[in-house]
Order: sequence, then C-alpha cells, then structure tokens
Amino acid sequence: MPRYLARRLGQALLVVAGVVALTFVIMRLVPGDPAVAFAGPKASPEELAAARLRFGLDESIPVQLWNYVRDLVTGDWGTSLHTRRPVRDDLLTAFPASLELVGSALVLAIVVGIPVGVLAARFKMKFPDFGVRLGSMLAVSVPVFWLALALQTVFASNLGWFPIAGEYDGALDTTSPLTLWTNITIVDALITGNWPIFASTLEHLVLPAIVVAAYPAGVIAQLTRAALIEEAGQDHARMERALGFGETAILTRFALRPALNPVLSLIALVFAYAIVNGFLVEAVFNWPGVGRYTVDSISSLDTPAIAGVTLLVAMVYVLANLVVDLLQGVIDPRVRTR
Repeated sequence: MPRYLARRLGQALLVVAGVVALTFVIMRLVPGDPAVAFAGPKASPEELAAARLRFGLDESIPVQLWNYVRDLVTGDWGTSLHTRRPVRDDLLTAFPASLELVGSALVLAIVVGIPVGVLAARFKMKFPDFGVRLGSMLAVSVPVFWLALALQTVFASNLGWFPIAGEYDGALDTTSPLTLWTNITIVDALITGNWPIFASTLEHLVLPAIVVAAYPAGVIAQLTRAALIEEAGQDHARMERALGFGETAILTRFALRPALNPVLSLIALVFAYAIVNGFLVEAVFNWPGVGRYTVDSISSLDTPAIAGVTLLVAMVYVLANLVVDLLQGVIDPRVRTR
C-alpha cells in the first residue's frame, strides 16, 4: 500500500505540474494586456509601466514562469483585476459555497444512482430496467440550464414550494447571524445550532442540487447496471447460483463490491465535471460560489482570476482521483499491482 500511494502521489504531482505550465502558456496567449486591464484604458505610460513591473511582465518568459511557479508554491495566486483582491482570498471565499452545492449534489447522485443501477441490473430487460435506462438517458441528455429554468418555473415560481434563488434568506443575517467555522453555510449552521439558517439553506439547496446531480446520477446508474450485469456473468456468480443464492443476493452481496471499482473511478470524473457544470447552475440560481466569480472574471478579462479558477478545478480533480485510487486499493487489493 505505501508503494501504491507513493506512485499515485507522483502521478498526481505530474498532472498538477502540467496544468500549471499549461495555464501559464494560456495566460500569455490570451489577447489583451493585463497591465492595461489593471491600470485602466486611460492610464498614463508611467502607470502602465508600474503595472507591468508589479505583475512581472517586464521580465523574460522563463523568468516569468519561474516567478509564477514560485508564487503558486508560496500561496500567491496573483491579484484579481476586477476585485483588486488576492485571487486566493477570493477563491477561499467563493469555493465553500460551490463545494456545498456540488458535494450535496454528488451525495444525492450516489444515493440515487447506485440503488437504481442495482434495480436495473436485477430486472434486466424488464419494465424497471427500461424505466431506469430511459430516466438515466434523460438525466444525461437534458441541458443543465434548461432543467434549472424548468425547476425554477414549476417549483419556485408557480407552486412556490422552494425559493427561486440565493443560498439562504438574507434577512436571517439580522435575526439569526451565523458564526463561521468552515465557510460552508449548512455545515456551520449545523455545528453552531443555527436552525433557521440551516432550514433556509436546505430549502434553497434542493433545486440547484437536483440540477447538478442529474447528470452524475444518470451516468452512475448506467455504469452500475453495466458493471453488475458483467459481474453476474462471471464464474463466481454461476457458482453462487449453484449454491442456491438468489439473483438479488448475488448482485448485492457478491457482485456489488467488485462492480464498485469502475463506479468509484467515474465518481471522481463526475465530481470535477459537476464543479464546472455547476457554474451555469450557480448563475441561474444566483448561488454565491466559484461559478459567479468565474463569470465576472471572464466578462472583465481577468486572466489571473481565470487562471486561479482553472488551477483550483484541476487540483480538486486530481485530489478526487487520488482519493478514489486509494479507496479502490482498499476495496480491491488487486488494484495496487496495476
């Protein structure tokens, strides 16, 4: 296990290094001058020169790359051109809200997707299977912005069952102020016993979490079904049938554990996908996360902020894959030899 962990950590570091180098190249290829964006279009030559000096744009490309990597390692992710604040501070403020949304959506996708996939495999080529396959196909195919607007229209505007936008009722900041510990609102409300904000956050979280969870749930259900059907055709499954075990017991007691290996790998992929996909959902539901920060950064051509978001998503993706690799190594020791 230690050698397996060391190998995976080395691969993860190589991926992060590649993303850092690629991000630096893209930042230099994007049209526009960061010094002009920071100082303003009417800045004097002296102000532009000072801005270029501040961002190190007067250095050679190799020196700029070295400074960029050095600053990243020491925690300096640059200064946002539109907020005039450190990019790292902006992301530390915005990312917990995105993590709250995506984490809730992923839990929902796993809780729904895996049992539904088991159900489809158990009743292969029967009505439940057809229903699951149709539902998962719709969940994967429907555009997230259309689903978000549809749920807003039906359940928020017409029926009034859920709030239409926001993370929680802003009036509660006056009546029930929240003490921050993790900057994840629902977790902090639970830790501090702030039940009004906890209940309000849950209400605001339902619709956007369903939208973000739709695609992962559909993919997880499809892959779980396929993996279980494959496992059910293996020699060990035929032996278990000969011993008198029923199909449900074979799928849940014997086939599910090895079938979870590809599902775990998929979860890491859909987690990173959900973060990026959640940007559109955050914009529709006015959720105060990285998505709204990214939209503002793109509209103002804020290259340091865009690069910071890119690096953050890449690091989250690498970390998610590393966690999944370790879980696979625990579930199936054969994985450690690959």
